[in-house]
Amino acid sequence: MESNLLLEQQRVREMMKFIQLEIAKLEGDTTKLKEDVIHIRKHFWDEVRVSTDSFDDYMETIIGLRQEAQALAIRQSTHRHAGERLDALKRLQHIPYFGRIDFKEEGTDQTEPIYIGVATLTDPSGEDFLIYDWRAPIASVYYDYEPGPAMYRIPDGGNIQGELEKKWQYIIRDGELVSMFDAGVTIGDEVLQQVLGQGTDKQMQSIVATIQQEQNRAIRHDKGKLLIVMGAAGSGKTSVAMQRIAYLLYKYRDTVTSDQILLFSPNPMFSSYVSNVLPELGEENMQQATFQEYMRDRIDEQFKMETPFAQLEYVLTKRDSPNYPVRIAGMKWKASVACFDYIQEAITRFGTEGMAFRDIRFRGRILVNKDQIAKRFYSQESTMRFANRLEEVRLWLESKLKGFAQNERQKPWVQEAVDSLDNAQFYEAQVALAKQKGLRGDDVSDVEVDEKDLARLIVQRRMNPVVKAVHSYDFVDWTGLYCQLFDVQSNGNVTLPKEWKAIGAMTKKTLDRGHIFYEDATPFIYLKEAMLGFASNRSIKHVVVDEAQDYSPFQFAFLKQLFPSARMTVLGDFNQSIFSHSQDSNEFSLLTTLFGEEETSSIHLAKSYRSTKPIVEFTKRLVPNSYPIVPFERDGKEPVVEEFTSKTTLHAKIVAKVNQWKEQGFTSIAIICQSAKERKDVSSVLGETMDHVLITTKSNEYEEGVVVIPSYLAKGIEFEAVIVYNASDKVYGDESLRRTLYTVCTRAMHELIVFSLGPKSHFLEE
Repeated sequence: MESNLLLEQQRVREMMKFIQLEIAKLEGDTTKLKEDVIHIRKHFWDEVRVSTDSFDDYMETIIGLRQEAQALAIRQSTHRHAGERLDALKRLQHIPYFGRIDFKEEGTDQTEPIYIGVATLTDPSGEDFLIYDWRAPIASVYYDYEPGPAMYRIPDGGNIQGELEKKWQYIIRDGELVSMFDAGVTIGDEVLQQVLGQGTDKQMQSIVATIQQEQNRAIRHDKGKLLIVMGAAGSGKTSVAMQRIAYLLYKYRDTVTSDQILLFSPNPMFSSYVSNVLPELGEENMQQATFQEYMRDRIDEQFKMETPFAQLEYVLTKRDSPNYPVRIAGMKWKASVACFDYIQEAITRFGTEGMAFRDIRFRGRILVNKDQIAKRFYSQESTMRFANRLEEVRLWLESKLKGFAQNERQKPWVQEAVDSLDNAQFYEAQVALAKQKGLRGDDVSDVEVDEKDLARLIVQRRMNPVVKAVHSYDFVDWTGLYCQLFDVQSNGNVTLPKEWKAIGAMTKKTLDRGHIFYEDATPFIYLKEAMLGFASNRSIKHVVVDEAQDYSPFQFAFLKQLFPSARMTVLGDFNQSIFSHSQDSNEFSLLTTLFGEEETSSIHLAKSYRSTKPIVEFTKRLVPNSYPIVPFERDGKEPVVEEFTSKTTLHAKIVAKVNQWKEQGFTSIAIICQSAKERKDVSSVLGETMDHVLITTKSNEYEEGVVVIPSYLAKGIEFEAVIVYNASDKVYGDESLRRTLYTVCTRAMHELIVFSLGPKSHFLEE
């Protein structure tokens, strides 16, 4: 072993020397290439003789331009490739590789050592691989097999069989081989223990050196339209999502770019948390958004949309409200597949009756009333697509508005408006009329303006909002149509909830106030876009949804409509379902209907790596009927549950414990409250005695240090030490909050303390 260590240390030093020499060489090359590109751009026209006197001169000019453009394109391409190789070398300069396999391909007598790192490195000839990228097909053997028979898939779909003779893991720091392990099992526990025993960071780091076999299956999965990754808290779902995106960008680098992959994240802070992973692996970041942002961009401007966090605040803090049961029932219904089907049926019904339209008004007068619009709509063939029928009505209305505009020019109010123009207004009108005629600059003053032109311009400007409204299909009463959904008291194909009438009344009252519940946003937008035709984005090739348990079946159906050309990867844990619509669910089986069973695959990540074994054993007892949760063998302190009778004593204990943890070297400590209201109360009390960061829905970046954070913003993030502020039966006693308590407890990596103001939750008793 010692001789192996010496030989491997020698190789590491040789690699470091080679990498440093290549970096120095490429830095010079890229500087020279950049100067060449700048020079060619600067003197582009100096090298081209431009003449169009004859056909031969014209052709000579075209050929000259093409030659210069080609020279520039070649230099730019060479500069780009040199820059990419330089970036790859810089990623390798401190840790050139982390693993090695000795693989003998079937049918050969030669065993080839394969070194694996975060980027590919070849010898100067470019023919021999010194280091393989972890995403290369042969590198999958490192993650998937113990010594013995092994195989890997190649891009054409075939398999390469062989024998994995040895597997090694390396710990290299700044070019020095610290240690190496004979990994008799997949990714030996020694390295993983070291990684998991470290502290956390402001940003998630790449896990390519410690990817486990089941994680690797999810990362490299490449069948069908939908991959569902179910995993326990701390099983690495988010890390898998990021490495999977890196893998897709590597495998499909000729057909898929980073801006064609979209990650839906739970909140803006989470987006910042994962923003470092892909650049660390040499890839540009994919697009990121929250589902809330997508909804907000599509909702009518007349409504102020509730955020998902405000909805959760209601769920957590308004249990004593008399309308609470109705609101919760509405949340669950509006998130369901039944609601989706119900709206589909309603759209079919609107094709023959019940369409709601608005009067077209101008200056207090009705130009076209809603009954006339309805008559026009229903005069068309009912077999026409809904969107085509509405478009025909729109064109008809726009034609009528042109006629109204012509008649309006003769009205007295127009003449009064013309007569009252001052010099500045007249000049502005002159400029506008000149632009309509295609004139600019000095030509404006030459434009002759008569009263007819001015009358036409004034009427056009006054009618512009009406024309825009018609063009945007605002002649349809979308709010009225949505409210009609709740007027139907029974439906033969869909069972309505017993609170149906009250749900409808609450929904209408909220819309009348210019607000829209978060649970109404997706059904409302779906109703509108299903009639008008979806504003689909076909450029997105892959959609990744993290914290998928927080999405309703309705929302997933909507995402499929938004991105019809995309494959999907969804990752989640129903034990962490904290939204009311998902409280009754325990699996993703409904998602198989999105693309069908043949196009859907599921992978379960059972092992939890984030927390110590005592914390995992403690937290999994909070969800006794869940799927298996297997702790990684990492020892630590037992979680502590402690009750207090006064806030003063509780707060003093929190301050003492946090100071103790800081002395131990913990840099990431969370005090997790149930709600934003509770978080605010805690922060105001602790503010004078302890420095801390208050995390809100507007926080765009994860902060190190001591944070006070509500339960739903802590999702997806990990902390070295966690205090659950008040896990009393009063706060966490309802069955619907069992999973919320589980979620906050699973944020802890090394230490967990659960405090309770009064008797602790009976879930902790269990």
